[in-house]
Amino acid sequence: MSSENADAGSENDEPVWDVVVVGAGPAGASAAYAAAVTGRQVLLLEKAELPRYKTCGGGIIGPSRDALPPGFELPFRDRIHAVTFSLNGKLTRTRRSKRMLFGLINRPEFDASLVEHAQKAGAVLRTGVTVTRVEQHGAAVPDRRTVAVVLSDGETVLARAVVGADGSASRIGAHVGVKMDQVDLGLEAEIPVPPTVAEDWAGRVLIDWGPLPGSYGWVFPKGDTLTVGVISARGEGAATKRYLEDFIARLGLAGFEPSISSGHLTRCRSDDSPLSRGRVLVCGDAAGLLEPWTREGISFALRSGRLAGEWAIRIAEAHDAVDARRQALNYVFAVKAGLGVEMSVGRRMLGVFERRPGVLHAAITGLRPAWNAFADITRGSTTLAGLVRTRPLARRALEMLDRRQPAAAAADAGTGAAAVGAGAGSGGPEAGTAEAGAPE
Repeated sequence: MSSENADAGSENDEPVWDVVVVGAGPAGASAAYAAAVTGRQVLLLEKAELPRYKTCGGGIIGPSRDALPPGFELPFRDRIHAVTFSLNGKLTRTRRSKRMLFGLINRPEFDASLVEHAQKAGAVLRTGVTVTRVEQHGAAVPDRRTVAVVLSDGETVLARAVVGADGSASRIGAHVGVKMDQVDLGLEAEIPVPPTVAEDWAGRVLIDWGPLPGSYGWVFPKGDTLTVGVISARGEGAATKRYLEDFIARLGLAGFEPSISSGHLTRCRSDDSPLSRGRVLVCGDAAGLLEPWTREGISFALRSGRLAGEWAIRIAEAHDAVDARRQALNYVFAVKAGLGVEMSVGRRMLGVFERRPGVLHAAITGLRPAWNAFADITRGSTTLAGLVRTRPLARRALEMLDRRQPAAAAADAGTGAAAVGAGAGSGGPEAGTAEAGAPE
């Protein structure tokens, strides 16, 4: 402990950590690293034993890569240079790039590596422990600068600040009062395939815009295994399951036995949802931070986790509630100014996609500027929000699509696609329906 915390600990027979992070996924590991690298005393708690499986496609886009600790080597299972798009199994087209679009990882390896980096920075890891609640007042809390983290066996861990990164069903999020306004169900299968099948998928992913509003499916190759999944709004469980079954059969993969079949709920926060309470912050899935349209969460977890770790240190150093509140508000502002803006544009894109998936499919498969915008986003040279902010045509195209009614969609799909493509930059439609050239 620091000398101040050691003195506090000796008075109460309990050590007081500068920061306790709950959950050792990407958000928690990033928070623990960001706090520990400053030399503070950081405890990282995880209920599972590591490594452990998580339902996740495992795509690492540019913003995820850029948020990793210095020197982190990504354990890529494949590097993607091509994307095949289909509209519920139809109008299939593959777009290719000379440069890598993004990489694919297995979450058990990736998460364990992140935790190792946090440990190397000085964080202490405890696995197999479940947090039941946090208390900021009461007999378990020795003073107003301390938070009590209560474990399932009755043990109490004391901290100057707590970061909740314990997933979409977060108990720390419940303490903070996180509110969600979008809940989706993802279903996934890890399917081992023979070398001849794996070779067909190497370097290429499939994205299928699905039959349910806002749904889509994916195939992500990882060596001798294909990660195949679908996602749709919660409440459509049976239909989502049928979509996955039909999707797998359509791909010719029904004869292969999955090694893992899993499901997971993703949750997006509402705009007015809190991100802090007292000396407690939440990040990643625990805060409902993910991109609403694609439900991409790894980059949001890494980036919000890093911010949470940095601001948790400032909260730990705060000597009164007013200063702690000021630092917590600074964290909230940092999240909303960056990730919050991206989520706002993502919500608008989801609304367009739910009503008119064919328009977006036509744009991204038929117009080079739209494809280039997709490639720029996956590589990390821009974001959805950045695209709308910096390119007036993109902003006007999205505003137009926001206003258009569903009844007009079928009649003006070509016009809408052209508007989306024009918004992404200059250029015209490409000929052909099977393959397209690479953006430079």
